Amino acid sequence: MNLQECYQAFGGDYEDTVKRMGMERLLQKFMLKFLDDKSFEELCNSMEQKKYEEAFRAAHTLKGLCLNLGFKVLAESSSNLTEVLRPLQFEESDLAKIMKLLEQVKRDYAMTVSVISEFKDGLEA
Repeated sequence: MNLQECYQAFGGDYEDTVKRMGMERLLQKFMLKFLDDKSFEELCNSMEQKKYEEAFRAAHTLKGLCLNLGFKVLAESSSNLTEVLRPLQFEESDLAKIMKLLEQVKRDYAMTVSVISEFKDGLEA
């Protein structure tokens, strides 16, 4: 799979992102670095510990990375989660919605990372 096919597989915006970055090689470099980013892990850990301010920051960071890298699907779900976490104080009824949005972020993240890892494995073969 080439980089454009990789982006298609996880619902990314290849054309706009490569245009913005100026070269495909740079986009590939930063896309692969995404695999080492800890924002998602911090988000999940913070949510488990009910540290919502930290969870908000991690979700916001993840959203920003995804927007910069053109990961449209994951950017949208992390953006939705970021916005509901923004107030930092919630009613009990809000937590069900937050957890539902978190589950969507988890699914989108897993799919994105799986496709990027497959792409990386193809480079190393």
